[in-house]
Amino acid sequence: MAAAYRAGEMERLRVDGRFLRRGSERAFLRMVTYGPFPGGWPPDLGGDFQRIRAAGFEAIRLYSWPETELLDAAAGAGLWVFAAPEWPQAVDFRDGEALATARRSLAGGLAAHGRHPALAGVFVANEIPADLVRWMGPEWTRRRIEALIDFGRERAPDLIWAYANYPTTEYLEPGNADLTAMNVFLEDPRAFRRYLRRLHHIAGDRPLVISEFGLDAQRHGPAAQAELLAAAARIAREEGVAGFTVYAWSDRWFNAGEEIADWSFGLIDREGREKPALAAVRDVFGETPAAPEMPAFSVIVCTRNGGDRLLACLRSLGKLHGPKPEIIVVDDGSSDGSADRVETEFPAVKLIRQEPSGLSAARNAGAAAAGGGLLAFTDDDCEADADWLVELSRCFAEGWDAAGGPNLPPPPAGPVEAAIASAPGAASHVMLDDREAEHVPGCNLAVRRTSYFEVGGFDPRFHTAGDDVDFCWRLRDAGLRIGFAPNAFVWHHRRPCAVGYLRQQLGYGRAEAVLMAKFPRRFSPAGDARWQGVIYTGSPVRATGAAIIYHGPMGLAGYQGVIARMQPLRELDARHARPWTRALLACLGWLAPRLRAKARTGKFIGPISPRPAAIPAADAELSTWDARPREVILRDWLADGWRAAESGDFWDLEKSGTRVLLACERHDHGSTRLLIRVWGNVRTAQEMIGAEATPSSAAADGPSLPR
Repeated sequence: MAAAYRAGEMERLRVDGRFLRRGSERAFLRMVTYGPFPGGWPPDLGGDFQRIRAAGFEAIRLYSWPETELLDAAAGAGLWVFAAPEWPQAVDFRDGEALATARRSLAGGLAAHGRHPALAGVFVANEIPADLVRWMGPEWTRRRIEALIDFGRERAPDLIWAYANYPTTEYLEPGNADLTAMNVFLEDPRAFRRYLRRLHHIAGDRPLVISEFGLDAQRHGPAAQAELLAAAARIAREEGVAGFTVYAWSDRWFNAGEEIADWSFGLIDREGREKPALAAVRDVFGETPAAPEMPAFSVIVCTRNGGDRLLACLRSLGKLHGPKPEIIVVDDGSSDGSADRVETEFPAVKLIRQEPSGLSAARNAGAAAAGGGLLAFTDDDCEADADWLVELSRCFAEGWDAAGGPNLPPPPAGPVEAAIASAPGAASHVMLDDREAEHVPGCNLAVRRTSYFEVGGFDPRFHTAGDDVDFCWRLRDAGLRIGFAPNAFVWHHRRPCAVGYLRQQLGYGRAEAVLMAKFPRRFSPAGDARWQGVIYTGSPVRATGAAIIYHGPMGLAGYQGVIARMQPLRELDARHARPWTRALLACLGWLAPRLRAKARTGKFIGPISPRPAAIPAADAELSTWDARPREVILRDWLADGWRAAESGDFWDLEKSGTRVLLACERHDHGSTRLLIRVWGNVRTAQEMIGAEATPSSAAADGPSLPR
């Protein structure tokens, strides 16, 4: 029984910035999917789990809730278990019945096993089909996923909570998940590497885990399966993914009420024999990742009255992995004794004292005194991750002239800090594509020494902010390029109180006024910066409000994403999501951009928020049972004279002024229920599906499209 395991025998898996951690060690999660199997769980769970552990895996991913026997066997083998509630996910769940089933499954499973030492996390759902997401409404669907995560986390806050997404609905990322989990099936390793680089931006501040990756040996052969899985596992590690899941352990597979005999994704065959892919994956898991060649860094920290936060920053720099860098502190006229404390407590640090001259002048003084070929800048309110310079080195090895990474807010100590961490105006990076940045914040900015002096360093007219924007723009104007290292992160403490936060936003606005005078063409008449790239806020990329989603014609695009110049803000930390905290966040979100605009342009005006495009109420929602896949149904309608919609339309097909949106529910034993939403002549649509069509049950109270 679970109680028989001693406390601490299996350490909890926890989130650590953009990675996962077991105890004091950072973990690369090696996971394999297990089941469901025809006839239920195998009789020798312990034997299976010992084989899985011997292959180098640390966790198994289930598609159901485990029994005590399975969890005990997993703990005995040293395997974590990721479970899942059992509920119908490939249906229109607007009526609430399916979601109620999910909550019952979660509540029952957590009550029975939520404290079991082997249980590491829960995927609340897996790959809700894209056509049904579009049918129910992307934002509405995402909110229901988030509600399931909240429901589970309230009962088991120590578990990892996630949704297993897939590329066709990458816009569906829940804002409150602990990590981004993506099921990816790409047969070209180069395409897989490129997509991982995109997924790092989809994930935002949180870890990225590949929750399924596999290849069917029946169609491609065992050798090709082994080669691809080995390449993908190696690429995932090289690209800084927090975890990689092989799909699947066994060729035995039970799905939708039937045994699946024409797929063979397993590492072992149906008789339990090892396939070449198992040895290939085991070998890759046994490899030690190559460390990058570490150039000579000089880390420059500028401070004025940094006090305790400066000392915390220096302590983090003392724990950096790799060769020890030169560390330079430029004290810009502190009056609180900060410089004396650095001199006493950190004698190895090169300390420069100067009269108050401003941030840019301090940075230039540090650069002039630096001996390293690479200059890395951070702020006194930051604490660097131990691999900060290691990850920046990987970026510079690719030839970039400058580089930077994310700045993550530490877990908030209280509700006010939580609200400020989710408020607008934090330092953000701007990306031209998945690798090249237009701007990286000065709290996490590194540059080659030669490039730094080529553009003349920082402009001394910027005293507290705006210096990094000016510097990045001048780098690019000189033909130099800025790379982005998604795992080279620093913990960036936000202002501890609302007044301090608002003063900071006023300071940003005054700095932007200087930028406007220097670069008038880079600003709109309203005073907004004209970025060429996309602003990433650290939040996972997802569809909100007026976001435009590229679905492709008739919703058939394989990769469907959000089209936006700025990504949504971070969700409020669930531990502090109280009514008054939400009210404070709303107040800060309204006031801060207006104060910033007042300091920038003299006008107390807020940002223009586009309204979501209005989708007219449908004239009817119909449904009928149909054995054909959705793609075949669309083809048949096109053959009957219907016209395909454009990629930006909210409908799929049009004929004689009548428009329809089609979605398919997937039920057991291959049964399919076709859902039709009609705008226009309902009879025109009914003629395509026959007299047996009935009003959709979800539309009993009147057809609607939830937002």
